[in-house]
Amino acid sequence: MIFNSIEFAIFFPIVTLVYFLLQHKHRWWWLLATSCYFYMFFKPEYILILGFTIVIDYFAGILIEQSEGRRRKWYLVMSLIANIGVLAVFKYYNFFTLAIGEAGLARLPMLKILLPIGLSFHTFQAMSYTIEVYRGNQKAERHFGIYSLYVMFYPQLVAGPIERPQNILHQFYTKHTFDYDRVTSGLKLMAWGLFKKVVIADRLALFVDKVYDHPLDYQGIPIIVATIFFCFQIYCDFSGYSDIAIGSAKVMGFELMKNFDRPYFSKSISEFWRRWHISLSGWFRDYLYIPLGGNRVSTYRRYFNLFFVFTMSGLWHGANWNFIIWGALHGFYLIAAIVLAKPRNFINKITGITKVPFLFKIIQVSITFALVAFAWIFFRGTYLELSWTWHLVTHLFTGLPSLSEFMHLDYISQYVFLDKGAKEFFLAIALIIFMEVIHYMQRGKSMREWISNKPTIIRWGIYYLFIMMFFILGVFDSPAQFIYFQF
Repeated sequence: MIFNSIEFAIFFPIVTLVYFLLQHKHRWWWLLATSCYFYMFFKPEYILILGFTIVIDYFAGILIEQSEGRRRKWYLVMSLIANIGVLAVFKYYNFFTLAIGEAGLARLPMLKILLPIGLSFHTFQAMSYTIEVYRGNQKAERHFGIYSLYVMFYPQLVAGPIERPQNILHQFYTKHTFDYDRVTSGLKLMAWGLFKKVVIADRLALFVDKVYDHPLDYQGIPIIVATIFFCFQIYCDFSGYSDIAIGSAKVMGFELMKNFDRPYFSKSISEFWRRWHISLSGWFRDYLYIPLGGNRVSTYRRYFNLFFVFTMSGLWHGANWNFIIWGALHGFYLIAAIVLAKPRNFINKITGITKVPFLFKIIQVSITFALVAFAWIFFRGTYLELSWTWHLVTHLFTGLPSLSEFMHLDYISQYVFLDKGAKEFFLAIALIIFMEVIHYMQRGKSMREWISNKPTIIRWGIYYLFIMMFFILGVFDSPAQFIYFQF
């Protein structure tokens, strides 16, 4: 079931209403049952895979807590092997089989299987549980239903945020009462997330898909336009999902972690990753980067750690060379930032640019955005052959028109507006600006708080305007799945 569907519009109020009507002791099974239904709405049989990992990790957690010495580690390793094994079979088997065959090493049979939706998300959440129990940061959960709900909780089941057991498990035992302010705050966050998805992301997709579905037909400006639009499409799509997930959980009283924090205002790549997909970045930091030694190692080992972790992040996103290149690029960016720190500081000093903070920040944000946008080409190109993605990269600045050509209406219509018309093109840009202005205004406090403090007539005027924008500007032809559902 997807959040931007009629089915969810029926599912959510029913689940929430019954949740508050039930006695506290019965709420866990209601949430678990409805979460199972939510997941089975996609492909029912794949819930068996979730059931397998849930049983393994439930008993592994108890055995880890009860054991000592090497035995504890073996139980953890067995749990991790089971989880990674499921990922390896369903997500990576065909990729590595094909790679081995192309290298001439062996010919292995391909499997005709579909990737279970959200597999990477709930697998990583399950692994964080056993790791935290092993580290002594979380007690093993004895209630099988509650542990199952930790993995299956429908708001964040298929696309995160990837929660830690310390944050969410205890909340299933807390009695949540109906709180008007909390409920309305959650609903407003859901509405904002849905707006970003249906009005902005799906509208930008009309332009992005035009180029990326036929990459060999374009060069220069159309690729630049589509790539910039994709930056905001994927942000609105994924952060929109996170907002709906966090908001729907909040309505019932659950607090999920923040997953995005205005990432395109970042002044460096490292800051970008502190603002983008925060739950995944934290997972790789705590469970892979730090165990590898993090920053507490030699310089070259630190470079290796960074490059390896971000390459693995790319592989986590999908069994595709484009994803791997995307992750490796970000690893390279971070290493380059460290290597070039002294020359960069020297240039800043002799130019005196740091004495003009606002201009300096604009330059930093612009460079970071350009680097991120370039890497997104590979991310979006994962449905394409690698050679087609390479065409997009190598033709990014080729075939640029002369001034006379650029001023020709036919050229602008076909290659700038991408045959969508001036109205749609400038509307898309206006929506991006509208969103980023709101983000800029949220530096101190959220827009929801700002609106709540306004007089009733102004507050409801804003609400009605927002609703009108949603229904007038939304793309409702067919509900589009969220991009991150594929992971």
